[in-house]
Amino acid sequence: MTEKYIRQNRNSFAVVKNSTTYAKLNTLEDAIFLRDLLDDNGWDLNAVDEIYKINGQYVVLGLIDGKIHLLLKSDEKLDGKTVDKLIKMKIRNPNNSRYGLNITKVFDVFVIKKRIAGDDYIFGYYGSLEDAEFVRNFLIDNMWNVGAFSQITYDEDEDNYKVVEVIDDKVYVLDTFNSEDEIDLNQVRKEFLNKITKHKLGLAWYSYLDELTDIIPDLENRFSLKASDDVWTFKNTQNPLNDIIFNLTPFQKSVYDAVDGSTFEEIKKSLIRFKSGNFDEKIRKNLNELEKSGLICKKSGVYIKK
Repeated sequence: MTEKYIRQNRNSFAVVKNSTTYAKLNTLEDAIFLRDLLDDNGWDLNAVDEIYKINGQYVVLGLIDGKIHLLLKSDEKLDGKTVDKLIKMKIRNPNNSRYGLNITKVFDVFVIKKRIAGDDYIFGYYGSLEDAEFVRNFLIDNMWNVGAFSQITYDEDEDNYKVVEVIDDKVYVLDTFNSEDEIDLNQVRKEFLNKITKHKLGLAWYSYLDELTDIIPDLENRFSLKASDDVWTFKNTQNPLNDIIFNLTPFQKSVYDAVDGSTFEEIKKSLIRFKSGNFDEKIRKNLNELEKSGLICKKSGVYIKK
């Protein structure tokens, strides 16, 4: 291929001039169109419009991170709001990956993680992709400032309202409502406390709340509420085993939950989302503590609950 300013890559065509890449396109035809468009505008990216009509179709372009992206070809002209949405979608998921930027799934938990100044920061854990996407999108739009969240935050993508709580620089989505008038903040917080407590007691499974199980009293003070439920009595449990489990640290509880006739390697695999320095040693230490507490035992190379 000898087209000026166009380089063919393995699966794409790049528009390049003076070692600067201006765009990457899927077809040679699109690359030629964009090259000619840039050449006509003196290679000024800011002079390129968002919509052009070519051969009876509307071509939608977006300038993102110093490069032009072909966002869509449409038979109908799109309004500005739709174009803005397309640009946001491309920013959030530039490589068309499964979950987009900064979201990974570890077992049943969606995790928002971002590398800043060489360090990895976790911004939250979520039980649903919808909640994770909402928080990720809001953070991208607000320069990763968790302080920009309101207690009740409008989700313009889904046209609903999220009740949000920032705890230890992590963002938790407590619930979602179609109308702001439907929200009873005290009730939402109470249900949130109940979920954390039930998870700690083993009465329900909300693994994305692991980090909160050892600060329930602090959260009760913060909300001026007590965890309570019409079915379960949280404070006066008659089961000594539940009393012991209730006082486990979040990581101990996660190790305990991972024990199910499991080898050390199986337990380690199920806890990979907590991986840090001295990971093996940390797991073994907690397994030993659980054995001493009488919660688990080891037989024939596997750990089982008592």
